[in-house]
Amino acid sequence: MSESGESWREAPAAEQPALELVDVVKEYPGEPPIRALDGVSLQIEAGELAAIVGPSGSGKSTLLHIIGTLDRPTSGVLRLAGVEASAMSDKQLSAVRSQLIGFVFQQFFLLEGMTALENVANGLLYKGIVPSERRRAAAEALERVGLGNRLEHTPNKLSGGERQRVAIARAIVNRPSIVLADEPTGNLDSKSGASVMELIRELHLEGRTILIITHDRELAASLPRRISMRDGAVESDETDSHPTSQLAAR
Repeated sequence: MSESGESWREAPAAEQPALELVDVVKEYPGEPPIRALDGVSLQIEAGELAAIVGPSGSGKSTLLHIIGTLDRPTSGVLRLAGVEASAMSDKQLSAVRSQLIGFVFQQFFLLEGMTALENVANGLLYKGIVPSERRRAAAEALERVGLGNRLEHTPNKLSGGERQRVAIARAIVNRPSIVLADEPTGNLDSKSGASVMELIRELHLEGRTILIITHDRELAASLPRRISMRDGAVESDETDSHPTSQLAAR
């Protein structure tokens, strides 16, 4: 792989799991060290829609950071479309992250002084794309999430559900194959939350791999796969048709 990460698109993603973790451990400094992840092994196939669910302190947010290449594991292996992330430099990881992964966060992280169009276009800021093309792609993404009539609205003029849709548009403007959504309905009322989940399901039907990180077991139960975390480990891994438990393996 080149230092720029451009060869990433050549990886045979369709023939490999979207992501795979093998015995991943994450420790933070302390006496003794704090083990946030304790030997996590997971495989997510391309096109899956799954929840990573657990209470505060279960390790799900740390797992999100590892999967999203925002942090490196202390030990173990992370593979993205068959390529081992630990073998990449920080520059390569940054390139892969911008090409492959879209992030949706509970807090939206929209810039208040910018319009919805500008916030989404910022998702392409480091791609070397000319401003006019960034704006065209941003408008297309906003249209896709149902906000074609809100392009020039700033976040303070949008509802919570609309702000989350802007965040989703920003996440998908680069057409990532994997979307990581951290508590995407956590700050929304039930109606707005249901609307956002409907949109996420539509994106999944388009072929994207989507992982939703949540403490909401009701939301998790509505998805075809549920990966439950506790004390930094996978407690259970269930699908609608093939429930399995990893408790005995620990």
